[in-house]
Amino acid sequence: MTAIKHALQRDIFTPNDERLLGIVNVCKAGKKKKNCFLCATVSTERPVQVKVVKVKKSDKGDFYKRQQTWELRDLTEVDAKDASKENPEFDLHFEKVYRWVASSTAEKNSFISCIWKLNQRYLRKKVEFVNVSSQLLEESVPSGESQSVAGGDEDALDDYQELSTREEQDIQNMMEMCEDAISNAEAFAEALSKELQVLDGANIQSIMASEKQVNILMQLLDQALTEVDTIEGKLSSYEEMLQSVKEQMDQISQSNRLIQISNTNNGKLLDEIQFLVNYMDLSKGHIRALQEGDLTSPKGIEACINASEALLQCMNVALRPGHDKLMAVKQQQLLFADLRDTFARRLTNHLNNVFVHQGHDQSSTLSQHTAELTLPKHNVLHRDLLRYAKLMEWLKNTHREKYEGLSRTYVDYMSRLYEREIKDFFEVAKIKMAGTSKEAKGKFATLPRKESALKQETESLHGSSGKLTGSTSSLNKLTVQGSNSRRSQSSSLLDMGNMSASDLDVADRTKFDKIFEQVLSELEPMCLAEQDFISKFFKLQQHPTVTPPLAQPETEELDGSAPSRMPPQAEHRHSFSSEKDMVRLMMNKIFQSIETELNSLIALGDKIDSFNSLYMLVKMSHHVWTAENVDPASYLSTTLGNVLVTVKRNFDKCISGQIRQMEEVKISKKSKVGILPFVTGFEEFAELAETIFRSAERRGDLDKAYVKLIRAVFMNVEKVANESQKTPRDVVMMENFHHIFSTLSRLKISCLDAERREAKHKYTDHLQSYVINSLGQPLEKLNHFFEGVEARVAQGVREEEVSYQLAFNKQELRKVIKEYPGKEVKKGLDNLYKKVDKHLCEEESLLQVVWHSMQDEFIRQYKHFEGLIGRCYPGSGITMEFTIKDMLEYFSSIAQSH
Repeated sequence: MTAIKHALQRDIFTPNDERLLGIVNVCKAGKKKKNCFLCATVSTERPVQVKVVKVKKSDKGDFYKRQQTWELRDLTEVDAKDASKENPEFDLHFEKVYRWVASSTAEKNSFISCIWKLNQRYLRKKVEFVNVSSQLLEESVPSGESQSVAGGDEDALDDYQELSTREEQDIQNMMEMCEDAISNAEAFAEALSKELQVLDGANIQSIMASEKQVNILMQLLDQALTEVDTIEGKLSSYEEMLQSVKEQMDQISQSNRLIQISNTNNGKLLDEIQFLVNYMDLSKGHIRALQEGDLTSPKGIEACINASEALLQCMNVALRPGHDKLMAVKQQQLLFADLRDTFARRLTNHLNNVFVHQGHDQSSTLSQHTAELTLPKHNVLHRDLLRYAKLMEWLKNTHREKYEGLSRTYVDYMSRLYEREIKDFFEVAKIKMAGTSKEAKGKFATLPRKESALKQETESLHGSSGKLTGSTSSLNKLTVQGSNSRRSQSSSLLDMGNMSASDLDVADRTKFDKIFEQVLSELEPMCLAEQDFISKFFKLQQHPTVTPPLAQPETEELDGSAPSRMPPQAEHRHSFSSEKDMVRLMMNKIFQSIETELNSLIALGDKIDSFNSLYMLVKMSHHVWTAENVDPASYLSTTLGNVLVTVKRNFDKCISGQIRQMEEVKISKKSKVGILPFVTGFEEFAELAETIFRSAERRGDLDKAYVKLIRAVFMNVEKVANESQKTPRDVVMMENFHHIFSTLSRLKISCLDAERREAKHKYTDHLQSYVINSLGQPLEKLNHFFEGVEARVAQGVREEEVSYQLAFNKQELRKVIKEYPGKEVKKGLDNLYKKVDKHLCEEESLLQVVWHSMQDEFIRQYKHFEGLIGRCYPGSGITMEFTIKDMLEYFSSIAQSH
């Protein structure tokens, strides 16, 4: 490597005024080994430039050439890959990263060390060295340009020291003083030697002259030693004096430490006493409020709240270790427990009396609310009880058993109160819904509040059959006391009597809708207000888990005995995961009659008119949607959701009933069919449903019902058409599907677009079929003749040769044509018009449409006959007895005459 270094210095770097300081034999990482050299160089001229040069042998291998050069100031990082293990790989980060593999680890380390030294000496911007051993990096580099850098030149550079400016000036002055310094070096050296001898002699004389001064200095040193001995003696005496003072100070310090410990203990004892006095002392006012405070007045309640909070704070104070062994603390704890039990007993008795009084209160009967159909409000009761909310929270934290007992008492008595009010409310709603007279309403206040009485009342109003859709010839009636009897709405789409949409009592349906909406509107705020009160009063929205007070054994009070205490295991089994479950449980028991009463009211509405299920489905869906937006898990949302299932079931039953009656319909054999009753019934149903469901949330239920009904209508129209004897099948299909198409086009029901197109297709097909089948009758012989002509042509006879057939010659054609002069054709068309008029019904007004289609078909056949005559009987001059103009006049005159 030394030979290569000298060769590179000589051939490459010396011509460029550069010195080679470090070299390493490398190849690129990850490629075939093409060896080259990385050289660290510095310029010999100022300013010094430091470079890293890549040198490679020429292709012929006889000399080296410079391949690539980087400035050292452009180097940002040197990565040695691993500082602890030998690894020949390293990276140099210039504008891009160059990855190299050295021929040996020693060469790599030497090169990296050289780079580090050059960087320390010449560059202000320091290069970052990564994964490099600290042994390679020196802590400091001596300043000056003579500092060595690397390799074998380091020793040489250490011996060389550049002259300073002053030294250089002195040498120059000395050389100027000697004229032969340059021409005669020996004379110059001899002169210098003489001057050196002179200087040495002067130095010796100067030393000898200073002997007296040295003696004086020695005397002074002796005197100083004597003074030091004197000072040491004084210091020893001082030390003996300080030793006695030290012992006295130690005694004083010990005494002060004992005094400080005593003070500290006294302070801690005082702190403990103050702590117990501050946190375990209850004022006399609080004690008096707990023992005999007024629980009826606002001031008394506030005083009891403050006293209970102070008592709870005293009982929950965190005692320090050892406090529980103090007799005074034990006495205070016993006092607090006695006060807690006394106040809890007083509070429980007072609230029990309030609940019992409210549960037996008869002032909130519904007799005064019958006209408005409203439920009594309990805002005043809730407002009064909410004053005790903080006391209930205190009771919940201190006496869980009494808290749960109060919860059960409240639920028990309030459920009785609400049951009376709700039952009265629903009785009034049912009477109003059934349409009783004002006299009957006035007598309602004296009716017993029993379910049997209501059942008898509703049975007397609706009859014993309980159905309004069983007969197709008459309608059930509702008999009402003190009022004239009137016909109720038909609940069937298939009433075969003379009922029409104008006969339906729209006012009754509107009245039912308002009553049902009023019922739901009254129930909703009542339930929400009670649920909000329960949450606030019983503090059921703060803790994540509680044991519900209503969770009692199923065998409770079955024999009239008092309920037994649940074992801890049972209480654990009945615990709920959240307080919302407890609120819902209490609400279920308080309002246990709501769902039953709602189902009874829904059954009555469905019994009066099955169409009422549409109104109920829309209203109930809206209220369920509203309740779920407020609280999806609330009692109101759950109850209304359950009732909605019943309403949806009644709605489905109504649709199924209509479909069943469609299948059971019978047609008269003596009269024409016309528009079938269930077709007009579907129209009335759709008009009513579109009005009711205009802005409903559950539109999907109606769309499904539409599809079921329309498919049943289609199927039964075809069934009736096939069974019809007096009216042709095509007429039944044409008229009814035309009516269905008109209805669907007018109502624009998007879910029935496919059925609307199908109805139009069926109507068009059967209209065309009826026209074709009916039109052949006036020209029957002519039709048969030309059918025979077309048959011959189909068998292979040429058209111009048909006239040579014996049965279809010109004579036979003229004979058939003469049988249908214009008068006969007009007469046949007139008979055809009368027959079509008998087939068609007046409701659909399709006579002119059918007649115009027959005219078009007749003209088409006429032109077809003329074409056959022209092709099969050319040059014969045979023509029909009437023209197209005559035919148009026949059709027009016949239509006008009728």
